[in-house]
Amino acid sequence: MPKRVAVGIVTSDKMMKTRVVEIPRLVKHATYGKFIRQRTICHVHDETEVSAVGDKVEIVESRPRSKSKRWELVRVVEKSTAVDLAALRAAAQQDGQVSGKREE
Repeated sequence: MPKRVAVGIVTSDKMMKTRVVEIPRLVKHATYGKFIRQRTICHVHDETEVSAVGDKVEIVESRPRSKSKRWELVRVVEKSTAVDLAALRAAAQQDGQVSGKREE
């Protein structure tokens, strides 16, 4: 039986070698026929930790690695272009403290 392949977006990278990937999908309501947005959450094994939050990744079904981890990362399709404002502000504040100046 072939392994399933899916493409999703990384929503969390806080665990070591594990990523949480969200796969969005549209499902037609049985009675009303309206299309509803739903999502599938997968825990993915990322051995080299190359993916980050916001990246679009391709994953493939694998053997169970833990209680919830059943997928492996194949490749990063597209890197995230989002800017982490909190990290930028922390870096700017750190630079200001190092030089002895404090910006207000």
